[in-house]
Amino acid sequence: MGGLSWSELLVVGVVALIVVGPKDLPKLFQNVGRFVGKARGMAREFSRAMNDAADETGVKDVASTFKSATNPVGSALDGVKDAANSMMNLDPDSETGKLAAERDEARKKIEATTARKQAERLQKEADAALARAQELEPPADTPKDESKA
Repeated sequence: MGGLSWSELLVVGVVALIVVGPKDLPKLFQNVGRFVGKARGMAREFSRAMNDAADETGVKDVASTFKSATNPVGSALDGVKDAANSMMNLDPDSETGKLAAERDEARKKIEATTARKQAERLQKEADAALARAQELEPPADTPKDESKA
């Protein structure tokens, strides 16, 4: 609120009530509100005019170019993206393309072996859990102790 705290606004309101009087205080606040509204409208219009002038002269284009040039992280990421795109478009007959194909085949083999070993490990764990559960269950042919009933 323009750098005023609530206590300062309260003091201003009390002084205005004493100086202006309770009858004219609403009219004063109404006039102050109109003045503030007009000032905001003028500031908004001035800001819009300055932005339009900047657009016409190309200042925004220069500013965006300057921002992108001064952002080293963005520039570095652009270089990484370009390098990644160039790696994706390999000639399959080149040495690099052949090496990429061999590595892709090796990756697929590793993934398949890992998945198979994971499935085997899970199966062993399931078998062990089933064996533990069967050890805890009493045999079905054991007679119930009827003395407790």
